[in-house]
Amino acid sequence: MEDFITAVKQVEDGIPGSEPVSVLRSLRRAAGLNDAFIQHFLGDADSGVLEVNPDLSASISRAVQHRVTEDAAEEGVVLTPDGTTVALTPLLLGLEAGFMSRSNGSVRGLIQLTLAKDLNQSYRNRSPQKQLLGPDGCWNNITSPEVFTLLDSPTLLTTAQINGGMDGMVLGMELSDRSRRPMKLSDLLTEYYCHLLERRGMDVAPRLISQRRRENFRELVEVSVLSRQVVRAVQQQRRLLGRSKMEVKEKKQLQAAVIEGMREFVQEYTNCPPIIPRCMWGARPYKGTPTNLSLPLSFMFIHHTHTPGQPCLTFQKCSEDMRSMQRFHQDDRGWDDIGYSFVAGSDGNIYEGRSWHWQGAHTLGHNSVGYGVSFIGDYTSSLPSKHSMGLVRDWLASCAVKGGRLKANFTLQGHRQVVDTSCPGDALYEEIGGWEHFGEVEKQK
Repeated sequence: MEDFITAVKQVEDGIPGSEPVSVLRSLRRAAGLNDAFIQHFLGDADSGVLEVNPDLSASISRAVQHRVTEDAAEEGVVLTPDGTTVALTPLLLGLEAGFMSRSNGSVRGLIQLTLAKDLNQSYRNRSPQKQLLGPDGCWNNITSPEVFTLLDSPTLLTTAQINGGMDGMVLGMELSDRSRRPMKLSDLLTEYYCHLLERRGMDVAPRLISQRRRENFRELVEVSVLSRQVVRAVQQQRRLLGRSKMEVKEKKQLQAAVIEGMREFVQEYTNCPPIIPRCMWGARPYKGTPTNLSLPLSFMFIHHTHTPGQPCLTFQKCSEDMRSMQRFHQDDRGWDDIGYSFVAGSDGNIYEGRSWHWQGAHTLGHNSVGYGVSFIGDYTSSLPSKHSMGLVRDWLASCAVKGGRLKANFTLQGHRQVVDTSCPGDALYEEIGGWEHFGEVEKQK
């Protein structure tokens, strides 16, 4: 993302005194985002736009144009400092729609341009066996990312496209308030994607940053509204192509597909927290063959890492901590992998350990019946950030239950309740005693 912001600054410098909407239109022209559907809401990108340097224009086109190659490499996406990957097309379209808005809280075409059009294509082209949304992927190099490869067979709407769509919607709606419009597009992108967290982490972070993408989106959009906009996007496209209106039967079939698809969208992207895949934090391979869990499970066990003893506030530091713990678990303890199922950083992310389906090595005698979730840090005398505790207590647990991975009446326990240990630390253990689902059991000797 930092390289793209640099390119935006070059466009701004080449058009001194230009308004952000002019810069966005120049970017759209360079990227070739000018079909009839987009023009209907944003106008013709070729109309009244100043020329961008040919070399810069070609670079922007390569950065923005989205496609998935035959070998599952996704193009038109960028790595953001928070560790997530974002497609630039829906982001830029949402921003332009926001800058063009004339009334606070209302942005013409915002949902259609950022998500509804692509969701419509995904729903209408789904085969019964095909996954509807996603997958996520991993970069070849986190320091100098060049190639982003999907983790599974590509769908018509990847996680990066959804991230870009959510960002486009959140920022586009914010920009409908003229008093909040920045003088430069590059400043807006920098503030949103490159904010550095302070010692207290997300608890004192601004509202409008990329680490809050899912919570801001969830507050902004009602699923029923998004579903209706998907159907309207289909109708709008048909009119622009000069095709006849949908028959009643066809419209009902589309609505049924949208309702089904929305269940997956809500579960994956609004019920679940952002989860950083193993390959993104640099995990080593699992040693041997994992033991699969029998779902749904009955327990969630809470841990602290103790070592590392400090909270991590960036994707880079949390990833470093994950690699350190995996080395310790594999090399010093002789385990097959990092022991935890998931790990909570203080950077706004959950990190994938053994994940939903592999049995962990976190709670002796209970690994087959529950997930082990750890907070990075030593919480003997202090607590994790409120935000990171909320990610586990409210988001991860809900994600697990609604996804059929945890029983609805699951029991939450501290590590010390079933194993002779001080984990998860006195302060954190006292805290989780007030959480929903907390329960007592007989300790394993």
